[in-house]
Amino acid sequence: MFNSFSSSDACKLLANGAQLVDVRSSSEFAQGALPNAINLPLQSIMGTEQIINRDKAIILYCVTGARSSTAKNYLIQMGYKNVNDLGSFKNYNCE
Repeated sequence: MFNSFSSSDACKLLANGAQLVDVRSSSEFAQGALPNAINLPLQSIMGTEQIINRDKAIILYCVTGARSSTAKNYLIQMGYKNVNDLGSFKNYNCE
């Protein structure tokens, strides 16, 4: 699936206080993550209320984009509005 959300879009949102959410497993997250990312493994996405601020933009990522795409669909179904899927962490290019 083509993802129209770009790294520059992500950088702009992050500069304005967006939440960067890593939906990989906690063991993957422990091996290295993007700066200031929150770890919310895909299997825990339903427990997101205590972790993610509903009023701020959300940027999701994983390894390939498969889990972040699934997480985006879940969050939208749960009523979150500003949910963005960066796809792979390799797409991240903010200074």
